[in-house]
Amino acid sequence: MVARARLGALGVMYCLLALGQVIEFDNRGLHYQTLTRRGITVMFAHMPTHLREFSILQVAVSNGSQTPYSIRPEDFRFVRADGTVIYAASADEVVNMLLQKGSRNDVVRLVTAYESGLYGIQRVIPTNGFETRRQAALAEVQSAKLKAAAAASALALVQTRLPGGESTDGAVFFSHDGKPLTGGHLVVQTNTDTFEFKDE
Repeated sequence: MVARARLGALGVMYCLLALGQVIEFDNRGLHYQTLTRRGITVMFAHMPTHLREFSILQVAVSNGSQTPYSIRPEDFRFVRADGTVIYAASADEVVNMLLQKGSRNDVVRLVTAYESGLYGIQRVIPTNGFETRRQAALAEVQSAKLKAAAAASALALVQTRLPGGESTDGAVFFSHDGKPLTGGHLVVQTNTDTFEFKDE
């Protein structure tokens, strides 16, 4: 009887691992949710900073599989409790908006908040993310104003093809019309996987 109970418990644990279970943790004042499917881990937290009409998620994606994996900001959507779906903006949309409307103070505040959260994450060390893009962008320009714009463009998660064993990070922007992303949940739908997180 005890052996059967143990086998049953092992079976349940195996099913949970196979299906993936959302894990939640807090770090540096941010609440993270993380989920793994077939070796791909997606992790996110709501950033306290808003930029103009956008709410922002800090996202990290790690490829623990043997094959390349593609991810892009358009794969992210927020489903409100009433069924309303808000799709993430593309990196191009965000960069263009920042170059046209964003002030230096907007950019500095956003970069500071993003870096504070990013460098507090001990579970993921990005090999192909914000820090790499920021260094490359800042190396190309001399003007302080252009450096601020380049740093802002480096924040946005861009379409990325991750080789096995690599990871990336970035900010994903949702146009919220003045409403924070609450009362619903995040869904990430790639070509091969669906990551569905808990209600906020």
